[in-house]
Amino acid sequence: MPKPTAPPSPWFAFLLLLLGTAGCAALWILLAAATGRQCSWMAVVAAFDAALLLRMARVRPGLARALWGVLVTAAAITAANWFIIATQLGKVLGLLPWESALKLGAHHAWTLSQLANDSVDVAWLGAGLVIAAVASR
Repeated sequence: MPKPTAPPSPWFAFLLLLLGTAGCAALWILLAAATGRQCSWMAVVAAFDAALLLRMARVRPGLARALWGVLVTAAAITAANWFIIATQLGKVLGLLPWESALKLGAHHAWTLSQLANDSVDVAWLGAGLVIAAVASR
């Protein structure tokens, strides 16, 4: 007779999602820095990563898991775009990316994000959020 498994820990799920989001955003930032492009298609990768992490954390299927998937994907998109902008500004100002990220304001980041992301990039970002909702449920 198989042993019953312990119920999933919400702290484990939160920690797994936090680390997974940070790792996916870091990969996205490195790829964007290496290519000199926004690499917005990584939003789809972040969506599938969020869905996989939610399943690994054994979060119950349903609307709540789909919302968590969208939230985690949006966090990866925001973090990646913030640090891509900070990296580019840091090069110009002679700062390290994390120094530039701490000095970057929300309004300035929003303005530069609008300038850097064209309609195709926005479509990729939106597709990532939709895919996160569908794949995470």
